Amino acid sequence: MNAPAPVKISVRNLYKIFGPRPEAALADVRKGMGKTELLENGKHVLGLSDINIDMRAGQITVIMGLSGSGKSTLVRHLNRLIEPTTGQILIDGTDVTGLSPEGLRRLRQDQMTMVFQKFALLPHRTVLENAALALEVKGVPLAERSAEAMKWLERVGLGNFADRHPHRLSGGMQQRVGIARALASNAPILLMDEAFSALDPLIRTDMQNLLLQLQTELHKTIIFISHDLDEALKLADHLVILKDGCVVQQGDPQGIVLHPRDPYIVDFVSDINRARVLRVRSVMTPGLSDDMPPETVDTETTLEALIALSDGDTHRAYTVLNKGQPAGRIDMRDVVRALVPKVG
Repeated sequence: MNAPAPVKISVRNLYKIFGPRPEAALADVRKGMGKTELLENGKHVLGLSDINIDMRAGQITVIMGLSGSGKSTLVRHLNRLIEPTTGQILIDGTDVTGLSPEGLRRLRQDQMTMVFQKFALLPHRTVLENAALALEVKGVPLAERSAEAMKWLERVGLGNFADRHPHRLSGGMQQRVGIARALASNAPILLMDEAFSALDPLIRTDMQNLLLQLQTELHKTIIFISHDLDEALKLADHLVILKDGCVVQQGDPQGIVLHPRDPYIVDFVSDINRARVLRVRSVMTPGLSDDMPPETVDTETTLEALIALSDGDTHRAYTVLNKGQPAGRIDMRDVVRALVPKVG
């Protein structure tokens, strides 16, 4: 079994309280006061409460929740667009909250970049100039930054649109420019705040697929903010679900679907298409025996695809392959049980 990737970003005991006296309100929160009571009693807004998350290098961490859950507040703490009330944000072991203005500037230029929901393209600049913007800010010479930006525009399918201005592009194309701009910066951390939520459903699916395709090659540390569970389950290596500024549950998205630990999560996952989301690795019985089935299936096959492969026959069983090697077995009866959501 592969060793886990090293932790790139570690959030520890992070609190954010908006209002005139956040330190005094913090004491109330630590005594158990919730978001509604805090607002009613002290005119303070609880943004984040005791957040603890490890985000691993080369993985996609999706932070999701409904409006007001604190997800955008959290991602803006990572590059200190918002200052915490208390807590630590460690990037490669360095506490971002203690950085000087110069150290913070270097962090934002060299270590992380951001893709916004509203594209944030400069209308008076061409697509190429927009894609090269981060390199321009770093002082990279014109020819070098143009070549690098063009490389990424071609990777996202916009090489032929380099000389156009943003208003001549569709929404999906404009967001591709935003992704090219982020990748051209060569930062190891990519922050994506509701990056696809303004797009039409079909374009949104295309963008999700593009991101996953690029990630298989680039292995960026991506923090993706979303309010859409289907999107989160598709993209996430690690899923964090927030409610009222608190982490309700986090972990492998497959495990969260199969083993929700809170009534809120049970409600959250109750309406998803489990067959399309769950994969064989989450349902299989690991280990080998003397009577392994002759038919095989890969660990990453969805249960939906497996049901089609089996023609719906609940008496069939398969040897599960991980990178071509036998790793366990899966019985179709176990698949059926996995498709029944937990109640209550």
